[in-house]
Amino acid sequence: MHWLDLFYNPMWVLSTAVLALVVRIQRRGSWDPQSCSVRLKGKTAIVTGANTGIGKFIALDFARRGARVILACRSQARGSAALEEIREKTGNSDVHLRLVDVSSLDSVREFAEGILKEEEALHILVNNAAVSGLPREITKDGLDASFATNHLGPFLLTNLLLDLMKRSAPARIVTLSSVNHKKGEVDFSHFRGENLNYFMDIVYNHTKLHNIICTNELARRLEGTGVTANSVHPGIVTTEVLRHYPCGVRFLFNLIGFFFFKTPEEGAVSSIYCALAEEMEGITGKYCDCDCHLVLPAPLARDAALAVKDFEICERLTSKL
Repeated sequence: MHWLDLFYNPMWVLSTAVLALVVRIQRRGSWDPQSCSVRLKGKTAIVTGANTGIGKFIALDFARRGARVILACRSQARGSAALEEIREKTGNSDVHLRLVDVSSLDSVREFAEGILKEEEALHILVNNAAVSGLPREITKDGLDASFATNHLGPFLLTNLLLDLMKRSAPARIVTLSSVNHKKGEVDFSHFRGENLNYFMDIVYNHTKLHNIICTNELARRLEGTGVTANSVHPGIVTTEVLRHYPCGVRFLFNLIGFFFFKTPEEGAVSSIYCALAEEMEGITGKYCDCDCHLVLPAPLARDAALAVKDFEICERLTSKL
């Protein structure tokens, strides 16, 4: 018998199908959003990057719970499509699109100014928008484009909306990071695109480490305000975050991901958990894994002195001179 005949054996096919099913079942965490009875009627939530992937499913969940949801998206066309889909699926007409390019500090300021004028309250902010695999590009603000998109833009947005969230307390800030932060390094010259290696996800990993560091420092500064800030790992998820990678890498990732990685809907669960679960009430400055467990991040992410320095540098870089 030729060895290739093994792949046509009924037992091989059956065992492979069973294994794939078991793996897919195990991808789901212990917390199920559908079993959570929390309602968000009268609450306002902003989700960045809500036109696709994880962000869209987070916004969809909030809308189903009756929240006023603001989709913060860069693309008018894709944002409008997501808006119509969410309204249709949830029956919630109080879902709105506001345009923002988080890689541009001016765009972030304009977006925040509009929110402060239009909204009376803000109870949930989910910093979801991110990119990976971008080539070297410096924004008009003099910042590396990946750092601007993944960290400095969301950092500025969060700080501009803090007073509104304090007035709306209790409120929650959720920033999507990644388990890849453990491979990240802190070098403040990276913010300006210096001393960076742009191979694969190296820059992405650095930005995700800064996400956790600054979220922890933000949580410390917000103690006693009723506003919590936590970071979360969504899991390894088949989303468009790899759209800047070579076609071969994307194909392999999606092929393997069909069996082993989370779908965007599954990847949204840990963020939804941090944003509304009763178990997270009053919890702040923590890092939540993709199974909705509070775990310790990398040692660098727990360095309090480094966090103060990182936060202050980010404040200076995003300040309007």
